[in-house]
Amino acid sequence: MIAKLTGRIDALADGRCIVDVNGVGYLVHASTRTLAALPSQPALASLLIETQVREDAIALFGFAEAAERDWFRLLTAVQGVGAKLALGVLSALPPSELAAAIAAGDRARLTRLPGVGQKLAIRLLTELREKVATVAPVEGLAQPAQAQGGLAGDALSALINLGYRRQEAEPAVVRTLERLGEGAEIDAVIRDSLRELAQRSMA
Repeated sequence: MIAKLTGRIDALADGRCIVDVNGVGYLVHASTRTLAALPSQPALASLLIETQVREDAIALFGFAEAAERDWFRLLTAVQGVGAKLALGVLSALPPSELAAAIAAGDRARLTRLPGVGQKLAIRLLTELREKVATVAPVEGLAQPAQAQGGLAGDALSALINLGYRRQEAEPAVVRTLERLGEGAEIDAVIRDSLRELAQRSMA
């Protein structure tokens, strides 16, 4: 199995690239996020690789970071999620935001992802919610506000009292705590969460 490739990017196309390793070109499928992170020629690029072996083909999927690779593995383990759909999801949401959406049970946000309908969103929440904390992208990420008191719980309570629904307020609090850290003041957490919620409502 190929676990990592380091070489020059010989060609880029929609959803894939060719990595030249000592004269051998490897066709690697990747998310738009990973493709955008690749260095310009002639710099060397390193990609973590997930190898999928089927009866009719061997396919390589590349990732700029371990978090994205780990989420690719989780997503493709869910019934109805193939490699193409998993890459589409990871192109639309970075791992930290995908983790926050699943941890918060944000079905509405998942259904806005390409190829994800209501039934698949429910399946993703059901099968992955308990696994969120075990995956690399959420190391250091604040746990869902519903599972803790203290700063996160107080901020979430304030937003709910202001009229926001839990499922939209909770991810905003989680992401704000990730940015500011647990030592942040409650006023700053509420203010930044409100700012994020306002920006998303205008998007």
